Amino acid sequence: MAATETVRPPAVTASSHRTTGLLIGLGSAAAFGLSGSFGHALLDLGWSPTALVAARVGGAFLVLLIPCLLLLRRTGLPNLRQSGRVVVYGVVAVAGCQLFYFSSLQHLSVGVALLLEYLAPVALIGWRWSRGERPSAAVLAGAGLALVGLALVLDVTHGFTVSGVGVAYGLAAMLCLAAYFVLSESRADASELPPLVLLTGGTGVGVVVLLAVGGLGLLPLTVGFGTADLGGRELPWWAPMALLVLVSAVLAYLTGIMAVRRLGGPVASFVALTEVLFAIVFAAVLVSQIPTGGQLLGALLVLVGVVVVQGGSATAPPWAAGRLLYRAALGRFRSTIRR
Repeated sequence: MAATETVRPPAVTASSHRTTGLLIGLGSAAAFGLSGSFGHALLDLGWSPTALVAARVGGAFLVLLIPCLLLLRRTGLPNLRQSGRVVVYGVVAVAGCQLFYFSSLQHLSVGVALLLEYLAPVALIGWRWSRGERPSAAVLAGAGLALVGLALVLDVTHGFTVSGVGVAYGLAAMLCLAAYFVLSESRADASELPPLVLLTGGTGVGVVVLLAVGGLGLLPLTVGFGTADLGGRELPWWAPMALLVLVSAVLAYLTGIMAVRRLGGPVASFVALTEVLFAIVFAAVLVSQIPTGGQLLGALLVLVGVVVVQGGSATAPPWAAGRLLYRAALGRFRSTIRR
């Protein structure tokens, strides 16, 4: 009887692991995509972008602090190398990415600024290529499709503006976003950190940097209170703020780190492009911003590109996971019947 028991093949484990990572990554992108609608409601009340981001990051830090301290009681404090990684994550991935992006908006149109930032997946492919990890033809084709679709979604020709300073800020935001995916990846050495510890420490460092920038007057730091309009309903200001912190920061960042560790930085970065698609859907529902036909076409191209990149980066295409799991379950069922 024991001979009929089959161990799940490595291909099944790897494929199902990546499929789970894909689903987690899409959930993270959806959570991040909600930040635009929640933030829009608060910006209309007089919040400056810097104050909004600082409140979002600082609120996440406060929510995560106690669970993180309880975890550290069991695991112990991070060593020096791990602490350095947390600081870099907070400065670069949490604070730097958003500061450079908002700075680029002072010189560029929104579409161009976002397109520059979302060149991060291409930068990661190039970085891996330079280290001897040549991408497959499917990955390159998927990358091209996703970027063309992204340009259509962002409608970069609308209100098109280009500035050398703005482009520099946009590329800096792109490098910070690429660093986010690299820093979130799993480490085989002792620098591995639980996602909760990495995120809590990173948001703590990030909010200090953001408040320092605002306090020094480098970027405006203003807040506003009152009633916000969200999805046609009047809500107190703290309602979209709570959603911005709990959903678009705590949930989004934690699931984002988990997705990167399952998929790897390059693939996860392309899955993260779907944030723009989710943002369009949520904006249409919550703040009545209806997408154009060109944006819908771009959304389709982004999705196709992500699927192609995911399939081209895996040992088996993502849809193969279900078939392999089905075969494993069928084998176990037959084994039970024979008993």
